This record gives sequence, structure tokens and C-alpha cells, in this order.
Amino acid sequence: MKKIRSFITLALALTFVMTLLGPALAQDNSVTFLSTQFNIVEEAEKAQNIMNDAEGVTIEYSGLEEGPLLDKLRVAAETEESQGDLVGALHGTFPTMVQEDMLLDLTPLLEELEADLELPSAFVELGKMGSDNYQYYIPWMQATYVMAANVEAMQYLPEDVAYDPENPSQLYITWEQLAQWAANMEAGEGKKLLGLPVGGLIHRFLQGYLYPSFTGGMVTGFKTEEAVEMWTFFRDELWPHVNEQSITYEFMQEPLLAGEVWVAFDHTARLKDAFEQQPDNFVAFAAPAGPAGRGFMPVLVGLGIPYTSSNPDGAEDAIRFLMDPNTQGRVLADLGFFPVTGGVDTSEMPTYVQIEEAAVNAQANAEDAIPALLPVGLGDYGGPFSQIYKDTLFRILVDGDDIAAVLAEQGELLQTLMNDAGAPCWPPDAPSEGPCQLK
Repeated sequence: MKKIRSFITLALALTFVMTLLGPALAQDNSVTFLSTQFNIVEEAEKAQNIMNDAEGVTIEYSGLEEGPLLDKLRVAAETEESQGDLVGALHGTFPTMVQEDMLLDLTPLLEELEADLELPSAFVELGKMGSDNYQYYIPWMQATYVMAANVEAMQYLPEDVAYDPENPSQLYITWEQLAQWAANMEAGEGKKLLGLPVGGLIHRFLQGYLYPSFTGGMVTGFKTEEAVEMWTFFRDELWPHVNEQSITYEFMQEPLLAGEVWVAFDHTARLKDAFEQQPDNFVAFAAPAGPAGRGFMPVLVGLGIPYTSSNPDGAEDAIRFLMDPNTQGRVLADLGFFPVTGGVDTSEMPTYVQIEEAAVNAQANAEDAIPALLPVGLGDYGGPFSQIYKDTLFRILVDGDDIAAVLAEQGELLQTLMNDAGAPCWPPDAPSEGPCQLK
């Protein structure tokens, strides 16, 4: 009986203490945010400054590399002690977290966010990581590649292309129309005014744009009939109108500013100077579409909550803050990553930011968009992987080798690489059991 009375007394005492401390504890809504992005000191400071304005939640930002981030989550799983409450990482980091069952389902939070925000459906689907009803991450921010054009080029657009000078980012064309546009410019100006970064990121052009647009994938369709048709189009209809100096071009902003080309493709960071220096002379718009859709390569960053989080509710509050259009706009202005939410006010931002943001948004939200992600799971094989695509281009377009023969030989090299790397397929290719297999 004495023990029972002592227990009751202790329980009452604890209840009294919790009543006194309850408000203070409720106010301690702190979240540790582990992110592979903005892990350079200057960028981390800018990120933390943005986080400091969150209301109702205190976000402690910690930028670190992918390996240390995954190690922290593994330690948390082993010790059952939280190492972080919120995770921000590239799409390519999430497969490991999914395979090791590290993340909570964010489907309810997603449904709440989608009630108020416009999110690209393609990005939301990527956050499911191939599942039907489990949202592993919420898309957070993106970088990508777009098209740029001198306003002088618009007079040569094919007649069947709709173009609104007041809303240039809504220019949606096909690859066939791009080829006709390039031919029209050459006929009208007497020189080849379409430029490609063959000396730069041409492998991303092939992996993320041409291949998905014609085959629906990046790897599996490498040597298919659709790929043969794609390369035939590239060789016979597009390449003849590409400026000969494209072989040397690394950054397309330079030939655009010099007037050597009027239409070009490149990463937003490598087009920035053209839009910044001559915002009235250049427009940005989505990459062309092909028979399979509008392939494009987003550098997509997502937000996930580890199941070991000590404050998952606070982590959700942090996500709500990070997804707010005002916060998305600050990340764009201060850190250079583009929003994934609609409604971001760019009116006070530099004009070049407004130009690129409109095109990035138009591309991501296109009805026929096919997101083609950066290679996942290749490790040290990433460089050789891209070299196969570059070598294929040079053999077909420069050396004039037979398309089917080149694709067969290069396809064999690609399959060997995928087998050696042990890398499963990634979007836009369908998930695979074991190494990704070419058709």
C-alpha cells in the first residue's frame, strides 16, 4: 500500500512539473536539417539566414557531403538516437535511403501542400521512388538546362509555331520545328545560327533531352529502332544547320553574346551572362519535344524525414516553410536554385533571374514533360558513362560512321559498364532488378 501511495505521489508530482514546463517544451520546436546542398561555408551561411526567418520552428542547418549524411542516418538507426530531423538531398541520394528503409511516408503532408501549392506532377511522382502510395520525399528545388534565343531569330520561326512576344517562355516547339527554324535562319541570314555545347555539356543534351524525347528513356533505348531514327534525324535534319564552331563551344552564353549563334541549348548557369548583360535581346524557353514527349534533365533536390527524427512534426513545419513561395523565391535569389512551386514572385529580382525562372517553370510543368535524372548509382563509372554518349555523337556526326553499327558497338560498351557498376535503371527508364539492361 505504501508503494502504491508513493507511486501516486510521484505521478502527481510529475504531472505538476509537466504542467509547469509544458508551455516551454511546446515552444522548443527545434529541427536539425541535414542537407547535401549548400555545404560550402558561404552558401551554408546564406541558407541559415533564410532558415532563421521560419516562424514556429527553429531550423538548424547543417550542410555536409552525401557520405557523411548517410553515415549519420545509419548511426541513428543503430543507436536509436536521432542524428537529424530533416534531410535535403539530390534525387540520386534517395535510393540508398529507400533501400535501407530510413524515411517516413510524407503522403499526408504532400496532400496538404498540394491543396495550396502548384507542384510539378512529374517531380511529385519521382518522390515516390517507384512506389504506388508512399511519398519518400517532397520535391524542394531544381536546376536544369533550357533553350535560349536572340529575339532576331523569332522572325524565322516556322509558320506553325505559336509565339507570344509578351510571354516568350511559353514557346513550345518540337525537334522537327527546331530543325526547320535552324534551316530558315540559315536561308535568311546566310550562316548557321543554331549552337550546341559540343565542347561542353553535350552529353547531358543527349542523355536528358534527345534520348528521352525520342525513346522515352536514357539507357534502355540506347540502340533501339527509335534511337536509330533519332540519330538519323540529328544527322540529316538538325546537324547540317548547327554552327561549325559548336565543336569548340563550352558555354553557350559567349557565342550568343557575340552573335555567332542566335539559338542555343545549355545549362542555366552557362546562359546567365547573356540574359544578364542583354535581357532585352534574349529569351528563354523549354527544350523541344519528340515522339515520346519533352525530355528534360532537372537537377532535383528533395526533402525527406528520417524515421529516427526526434521531431517529425517540427520537420513537417520546416518543410511547409521551405515550400512556401516566398522562401522558394529567396532560395532562387540568394542561392541560385529554381523553385518547384508556382506563385513565386520574381518581380523584384534581377531580370535575368525572371527570364530563366519562367522558362524553367514552363519546362517542368509542360504536359508532355519527361524528367530524365542525372545518372544514379554509377560512382566512378559516371565519367566513362558520359564519354560513351559523346563518342557516339562524334562517330556518327563528325566521322560519318554507320548509325546502327555505332549504336551496336557503343551499346555493348554501355551494357558492360552498367553491369560492372551494378547500377539499376533510373528515371526516365523503368526500375530494374539488378543492373539496367539495354533493349
